Amino acid sequence: MKINSKIRYGLRTMIEIACCKEPTGILQKDIAKNQNISVKYLDYIISALKLKGLISNTKGRGSGYMLARPADKITMLDIYTAFEQIVIIECVKNRSFCERATHQCTANNYWKQFHHQIIEILSAKTLEQIIKETKYDCPEICE
Repeated sequence: MKINSKIRYGLRTMIEIACCKEPTGILQKDIAKNQNISVKYLDYIISALKLKGLISNTKGRGSGYMLARPADKITMLDIYTAFEQIVIIECVKNRSFCERATHQCTANNYWKQFHHQIIEILSAKTLEQIIKETKYDCPEICE
C-alpha cells in the first residue's frame, strides 16, 4: 500500500494548522512556505480538507485556516479519506466487481479482514496523538 503525496501533504498541512493557536488561523502562503509545498498544489490540498469538513476559513477569502474540530477528534482516517477512498481490493468494496467474490474466492475473507485492519489502524490515531508522538514542537508559525 502506497501513501500518495496528497495524503502526506494533507497530514503536514493539518499539523501546521493544528499548531497555530492564533484566533485568525494560519495563512495558506505560510503553510506553503513552512512545508515547502507549492501554493498551487496546496490549493488542492486545502480544498479537499475543507470539503471533508476538517478545516475552515476564519473570516472568509484571504483569511487564515483553522481546524473545524479539535485535533483529538480528527483521525488519520479522516485525513486519508479526504483524498482517497480505502480500497485494498475492489471486490471487498464492491461484490459485483467479481463474480467469485462471495462464494468461490478463497482469499475474500482475508482481504476483508485486511481492509478492516487498515481502517482500524487509521482510525486509532488522532491528529493530536500524531503531533505528540512525532514530538513536533509546533513552532510559532502563524504570528
